[in-house]
Amino acid sequence: MAIHGHRPLSRREVLRATGVAGVTGFLAGTTGGVSEAWQAPAPKAAATADVSVSADGSYATVPLRQTAITVSAVQSRVRAVDGRNPAPRLKENLAHVLELIDDAQGVAEAWGQERQWGSAQDLLCFHEFPIQGWNPWTRKEVLRVAIDLPGAESEAIGLKARKYNCYIAFGCYARDKDWPDHVMSISTIVGPSGQIVSKQLKARNMLGVFGDFSLFGTTVYDVLDRYVELYGWDAVIPVARTDIGNICMTPVGNEPDLYRCMALKGAEIIIRTVTGSTNAADAADTARVNNVYCVGVGNSVSPDNIGFTESAGAADGGTVICDPRGRPLAQSENHHEAIVTTRIPIGEFRKGRAVPEVPVALFLPVFQKYAPRYAPNAYKDFLPTDLKDAARYLRSRIKAVK
Repeated sequence: MAIHGHRPLSRREVLRATGVAGVTGFLAGTTGGVSEAWQAPAPKAAATADVSVSADGSYATVPLRQTAITVSAVQSRVRAVDGRNPAPRLKENLAHVLELIDDAQGVAEAWGQERQWGSAQDLLCFHEFPIQGWNPWTRKEVLRVAIDLPGAESEAIGLKARKYNCYIAFGCYARDKDWPDHVMSISTIVGPSGQIVSKQLKARNMLGVFGDFSLFGTTVYDVLDRYVELYGWDAVIPVARTDIGNICMTPVGNEPDLYRCMALKGAEIIIRTVTGSTNAADAADTARVNNVYCVGVGNSVSPDNIGFTESAGAADGGTVICDPRGRPLAQSENHHEAIVTTRIPIGEFRKGRAVPEVPVALFLPVFQKYAPRYAPNAYKDFLPTDLKDAARYLRSRIKAVK
């Protein structure tokens, strides 16, 4: 996945590790049938030495280009492309994203001239599916829908980032040469150079909550052992260390432990991008308990989205940007397309920033004893063909309850 700067771990090191920073135990995956729980031993130093968490609460940064930044969250529509013929709507959706970037920057073509009336934005945040939308595609279809990173779409967005000297964050389904036949949900950040500066693979899917179907996009958890072998443990929860701040981005909802690990690794801005439901309440909680700025960007009312009503997922607080106390600095007023903007004093914030104080010794015995129903590495040797096949397969891997 073009993640660089981390020494790949040996198979032995991987099997001795328990999880990110060695806090959480996990189950050993099986290729089929019922998996059995096992208790991993404490990790050796070599397995977690490269994880960028400091014992004293400090964290790595790069120099800021300015002391305050302007951040916008773009609450845009969801319009699914045709899995049999994706090109036409992919083109339409991309054009709409590019238009919204111009709108956010206060620039528009009017009567044959480019006119600007707004202030420059340093960071623009889109939700997880602005280019492709979402639909119950089969694997064969979603591989057609998926894009390359870099590719035509990221390069078009990169031209805008370069023009406006800004960062643009968006989610998408993508193909990757390291993972043939897998489809990856990737949060992408393009920088002012026009190049991708960070690709952050979705950490996990919510399993067992959708009844007869389950998501089959590959996440870190689904291929955990192989992922760590390729990229190292630090890449499991990556942080983009940019000159406007340290940024993490995820479409994973209802996962406070994930957001806490992001904060411990030095995230200063967390972008939450779940479509289909609001991020507003979760964004406030994430910001407050982790002492971070949090952008909760969701989708607007979405006409012409096949299989869904126009209002699906576009209610209950909408899109919001919260300060480290959980207070909304900017919030959408309704479910229509909207751009919410605020100013973040990133320099001043960084001076006094403290990562959360976590009494690990208090919680570690609980994490070491607990074993989830769904083991990691589900898609190591088997790739479901569609949503129902995914649900069937994942149910077959639920650990035996004793």
